[in-house]
Amino acid sequence: MSSGTFSSPFFVRRAAHIVQEIASPADAIDFLNEWPEDGRDRIYEAALTACFDAYNRRIPASAARKTFFRFGEQVAILEDATSAMQWLAACMSGSGKAQV
Repeated sequence: MSSGTFSSPFFVRRAAHIVQEIASPADAIDFLNEWPEDGRDRIYEAALTACFDAYNRRIPASAARKTFFRFGEQVAILEDATSAMQWLAACMSGSGKAQV
């Protein structure tokens, strides 16, 4: 496994009907950079720092994954992988063309 990816991805809720896969420190950093400023606390800062450290290979990706996962638990954004995969499969089953 590359130190640039997580051993297993997980899913977080970005908005009411948007689920995002987090598979690497880079994915986590992108997600955290868009987090509202008024919701940035010590656990947020710890997750962001850990993800940057893993991205720069100063700590193992597993440590960053664990820290981000704790952040996700605290702010209740984690999605069940089975539910997320079913939702993604349903979205990808269409032709991609607008129905008129």
